[in-house]
Amino acid sequence: MGSAAELAAAALMTLGFPALMLAAIVPSVPAFAAAAAVTYLADHYLHHKGSYLVNRLSKVRAGLSIRFLIRQLLLILLLARLSLADNLIYYGAIACFIAFYGLQAPHGALVTLIRSRRRMPVATRNVDLTARIRIPDAPPRGLLHRSVEKMLHLDLFAVTGIMIAAGLETSVPGFVGIGITMALAVTYVALLLPFVRSTRIPPRAEFVLDAVDDWLAVYKPETVLYFSGSKDSAYQVNMWLETMEQLDTRPLIILRERAMLTNLAPTTVPVICVPGGVHLMNMDLSTVRVALYAANVGKNIHLLRVPTMKHVFIGHGDSDKLASVNPYSKVYDEVWTAGRAGRDRYAIADVGVRDDDIVEVGRPQLAPIRTRQGPAPEGTVPTVLYAPTWEGWDDNPGNTSILLAGENIVRRLVTADPPVRVLYKPHPFTGTRSPLAKAAHQRITELVTRAAAERAADPRFTADPAAETAARAELARIEARLDALVGRTEKGDEAEASRDGMLDVARHEETARLRTAWDDAYWRSFPAWEHRVITGAQPRLYDCFNVSDAMVSDISSVVSDFIASGKPYAVTDSAELGVEEFKRQNTAVRAAVILSNSAAELEELLAAVRDPAGDALAEDRKELKQYLLGPDEPTSIDQFNTAVANLSAKAETRNVGQVSPRVAAGAEDEGELAEAMPAQRMTASGDTDVSAG
Repeated sequence: MGSAAELAAAALMTLGFPALMLAAIVPSVPAFAAAAAVTYLADHYLHHKGSYLVNRLSKVRAGLSIRFLIRQLLLILLLARLSLADNLIYYGAIACFIAFYGLQAPHGALVTLIRSRRRMPVATRNVDLTARIRIPDAPPRGLLHRSVEKMLHLDLFAVTGIMIAAGLETSVPGFVGIGITMALAVTYVALLLPFVRSTRIPPRAEFVLDAVDDWLAVYKPETVLYFSGSKDSAYQVNMWLETMEQLDTRPLIILRERAMLTNLAPTTVPVICVPGGVHLMNMDLSTVRVALYAANVGKNIHLLRVPTMKHVFIGHGDSDKLASVNPYSKVYDEVWTAGRAGRDRYAIADVGVRDDDIVEVGRPQLAPIRTRQGPAPEGTVPTVLYAPTWEGWDDNPGNTSILLAGENIVRRLVTADPPVRVLYKPHPFTGTRSPLAKAAHQRITELVTRAAAERAADPRFTADPAAETAARAELARIEARLDALVGRTEKGDEAEASRDGMLDVARHEETARLRTAWDDAYWRSFPAWEHRVITGAQPRLYDCFNVSDAMVSDISSVVSDFIASGKPYAVTDSAELGVEEFKRQNTAVRAAVILSNSAAELEELLAAVRDPAGDALAEDRKELKQYLLGPDEPTSIDQFNTAVANLSAKAETRNVGQVSPRVAAGAEDEGELAEAMPAQRMTASGDTDVSAG
């Protein structure tokens, strides 16, 4: 249902229509006007919020158009009950609403036609298409955005005028309102007409695809990051963007869902979104030698079928969850893991991934994580981060500590003596599947918020209002500049965004510097002892790592990433396997303090934070870090680039071996051996066309 405000609006709208009927039957113009206003406003609010309820009403034949029609029919009933059935306004109202609904068809048809004709077979970012095809400007956003709702709301003038006419017993206001409604509706339809002309739409699909192939032939991508998934999984591809920008080879990102583009973080790497499988398989990727896959999904097959490149599973995290040893992984030429632990994990799982096909490349994303720099300065309050994972797709009690241990963990931390500061950063999916997890998250949030308020009133904790005010002013300045730099990431529509989607590198670099400055100012904008609940994209998880002295979490990639810091950490055995069995099953916890659901063992973690010299697990963490994440030298990005280069060479060797003597001789004469090996093309029906070979 959403928020309490959405629930209230839904209740008002639901009750509003029976109230309209009652007011029409009584009849009472003021009561009808009040009920109509409530239904209009509640309906508009729910649509603006994208409420689940209002989206489901159409499934039970109570969609937006039906609700407007019912309101108009009840208005006609009101006129009849007021003995105005013989009045000219009665017939005017009927004629108006019939004509108004008659205009819905051409309006809807034009909107649908414009959207479909402007939708290109691919959408791009950082791909220069303007020199190759003509993409006209999109229609003004106001014409197409929530167009059905806008068109239907034009009846407000007629409905208002007719109600005034009924109350004053004069037809003039009614016909004025009817005239305004009809004039605006006709104008709306007329404004859409020019945008169906051929000069206002992009070229046909085949021309767009040819333009993309032409760009690919010039750019010659060598390494592709391929991703398919829901918009909520955008973080899985976003975590690899910086790595792609640092490759020694020419990178390209291929996405499969249009919704992913809106959630993709800014990047200098060219991006091509290809929803159609046939279009992807027909795309000229003959220069690509390495394809990287961040998720195991069915659509991977559309690129896996290309033999001229080598395929690598890089994943989107490194943990002891079953997803890290998915049997699907054996379809790839290689599987890249952070360290030795990943290799051993596949060997133990015995899911068909050969040891020879596993390459250890470190985790390039962990470069921003700072290592421990000794004990916290005297007089400061240590910070403990609680970063639990979400409840997962089943009810396995080992998925998350939120349900059974979360409140115990936070309660012990906020009451610790000597005191510590608590940062609670839940997984963004927390509560999306399980109502119990959602309720537990809300209780933990309330617990942290209440403890923060109590600490603020405690005279032992003093603040520096001047410094915090200055930091908040700096935050506001940075945010204003970021808003100016970033602005709207989406253009008028997908076609226009593809045309104008070339990233300004200077702005991109300035934005990165400002985000770093924002993070610094954020932590200075409130006392260093203040408990905080941290949600949203900023500050990032790694930023929380860097200001924390220890962490409590669950079995997930968060634990493996935190190990890069070398700081103490605790992991909750929510399934109550027991310490030895828990460590046996989960490599990443072998240097952790293991918590039961009561969290009674937290004192061991806090002791290591307060006195690093007495930290009994420090050496274990150092050894585990290398086992999980690989050596510090060479750097992870260097290891990654070396792995790309080695696999690219293997792909090239394979391709040379596949070329016939005749084709090889011709290619050598041209000096273009790679181009002598065109990928198989697909017909529109999806059949393989081997004539090119």
